Amino acid sequence: MPSDFAPGLFAGQDLAARVEHAERTLVEEGARAAARRNPQERVLLHPIGSGVAVWAGAGSPLDKVVGVGMGGAFDDAELDAVEQAFAERDAPVQFEVSTLADPAVVECLTRRGYVLFGFENVLGLRLDPDRKAQLADGVEICDVGHEEFDTWVNVVVDGFATPDTQGVASHEEFPREAIERAERDLTATTGFVGSLAWIGGVPVGGASLRLSDGIAQLCGAATLPEFRRRGIQGSLLSMRLAAAAVAGCDLAVVTTLPGSKSQQNVQKLGFQLLYPRAILIR
Repeated sequence: MPSDFAPGLFAGQDLAARVEHAERTLVEEGARAAARRNPQERVLLHPIGSGVAVWAGAGSPLDKVVGVGMGGAFDDAELDAVEQAFAERDAPVQFEVSTLADPAVVECLTRRGYVLFGFENVLGLRLDPDRKAQLADGVEICDVGHEEFDTWVNVVVDGFATPDTQGVASHEEFPREAIERAERDLTATTGFVGSLAWIGGVPVGGASLRLSDGIAQLCGAATLPEFRRRGIQGSLLSMRLAAAAVAGCDLAVVTTLPGSKSQQNVQKLGFQLLYPRAILIR
């Protein structure tokens, strides 16, 4: 075995529990920000086992149940309460369940009439503290401050509005207003950093990073359609990984659709599949 051999990440339940906890806190904090933004909104934050059920507004990407099955069981009474709360908001209940979660969770959900709608992949990368950013020619990237904030939001939302079609199609579509509200709410979470990419003085792409207990969550990135295939996504990714390494994170994680361009981009930089999440909806 070569002396410089670097073992890959072992995606066991301990690692999955750590990643799922970070996802839970991200969604929780985003929902609390939604409640502060609009105190009249009936924002829901309901613990269920090791996870949490969130409703942050009609059509929000944050409306889901995450983190279940990672060391804390839930009973039918807890699920009844979640389903009732979502019904009162005229919203379907969507669970995102790691394939490393307790199998009893999925058994319970399918018994209750939940249907598998698809999967998303969670990929991870062990971070080297000496990692350096590599940017494509002509691409400049800066952290988002107050002056660039609205520009960043518009670029990210515009980019998300025209997704790449490579790989498995998403089962979800969100109104532009809902995406914009969710992006603004997520910027209020602890450890959040936004990045804006420029070419020739023109904003062309945006991305987000959240630092949480040593985990760097790559929360999303988007490039305007007319500037794609010019290395912007790869540059945004490389810059965020370098920043996370400097901040002391030991692990970077990202969620992608199976077989997507985003998955291809992160795998080029060494990310490996940790586990899928099953998406079940009643």
